[in-house]
Amino acid sequence: MQINDSQTLVLCVLADGPMHGYAINNAIEELTGQRLGPGSLYGALSRLEAKELIESLDGTGRQRPVQLTPRGRETLERELRSMARVAAAGLRKLGVSPA
Repeated sequence: MQINDSQTLVLCVLADGPMHGYAINNAIEELTGQRLGPGSLYGALSRLEAKELIESLDGTGRQRPVQLTPRGRETLERELRSMARVAAAGLRKLGVSPA
C-alpha cells in the first residue's frame, strides 16, 4: 500500500502517541520546518482513517485525537525502510556516505 508524503508525516508524528490535528501539525512543523495546509492535513487524516492506519479516540470539544493502529505501525515501518533504502542508494550514487 502506497502512502503519500503528508500521510507519511502524519504517521511519523503519531508514532509518539495520540494527538489531535493541531498538535499533529505542530509536530510536523518541528520535524520539517513547515506546516501542512488544512486541506493536506485533514485530507491525510481522512485517507489514513479510511485505510485503517489510524483510529479516532474519544475527544473533548472540537479536538478529536487519533492514534496509529497496529496496521498503521506496520505500514509506517515498511514505508520508512523503503525510503531508507532509496536514500542510501541515492547517496551511494552521489559518492556521499550516509549519515
